[in-house]
Amino acid sequence: MSTAKSGEVFDVIIVGGGPIGIACALEAKKKGLKYLILEKGTLVNSLYNYPSNMTFFSTSEKLELDEIPFISTNPKPHKQEALEYYRRIVTSEHLEIHLFEKVEKVTSENGFHHTSTSKATYSSRNVIIATGFYDIPNYLNVPGEDLPKVAHYYGDPHFYATQKTIVVGASNSAVDAALEIYRKGGDVTMVVRGPAIGERVKYWVKPDIDNRIDEGSIKAVFNAEIKEIKEREVVITSKEGDQVLENDWILLLTGYRPNFEFLKQLGISLSNDGRKIPQYNPETMESNVPGIYLAGVICGGTETHKWFIENSRVHAKMIIKNIVSS
Repeated sequence: MSTAKSGEVFDVIIVGGGPIGIACALEAKKKGLKYLILEKGTLVNSLYNYPSNMTFFSTSEKLELDEIPFISTNPKPHKQEALEYYRRIVTSEHLEIHLFEKVEKVTSENGFHHTSTSKATYSSRNVIIATGFYDIPNYLNVPGEDLPKVAHYYGDPHFYATQKTIVVGASNSAVDAALEIYRKGGDVTMVVRGPAIGERVKYWVKPDIDNRIDEGSIKAVFNAEIKEIKEREVVITSKEGDQVLENDWILLLTGYRPNFEFLKQLGISLSNDGRKIPQYNPETMESNVPGIYLAGVICGGTETHKWFIENSRVHAKMIIKNIVSS
């Protein structure tokens, strides 16, 4: 969808073709800037890889970009509706975007930034990093985590029908997976590090999972962790000691994190308090590296629950306003 070529000089390169990257492109286009989105996967790649039956926490109007109406037939839109919405924006607005082109490094000199990808190199006065956090799982680093039966992403519940499946975690993704697999005839056990299901679980879902656990339809072991994963078993450890559970599949839905190594390669400073929050000006979203901006969930470091589409859409206007006025 773009005629951009290697060696061209842009006003802004946008790294990441998710909703916030698209929002930045819309704003750049309105202001007459020469821009290009670079996305390593398909359009809105993270959303595409979300579970097939996912429902958003937000209502459709809170997911809208640039006041373009998002019409949904549901109170909370589904994944397929969101894919359709963001795809139509890109195609209808003829946004400049390169898909399946991974950014490998960005070097800066003499006021310009040179973005090298798997296919080309582009020069720009500004770069916006809007890469999200869904690409790198939080690994447990336990024996057997590399076995074929282990997945850090959940797709469709039908796959797990009649199977003994362990779901590790107590977030929205873990709860949704456990409920869906149970309702497709799977034998589900949740392994939760804390004492209960997480408080951030969607308010209309939490009673469902609590009731299924209380009645025994879904088994749950709290204050527990995975100790070892074997071909047909999983060893978990808790206050009661070690337990060995028969197991066919294990979903390690323990969260994801931004690509901190990429941020450090850019020269962006991260907080040393364990949260790894990147340094940026909250009024302009410009990082400590002049001309490199941050947008979306990546601004939260390890606190990936702080920023969503609905509260980071404003980053696009803030960034482009600062670029235009510079």
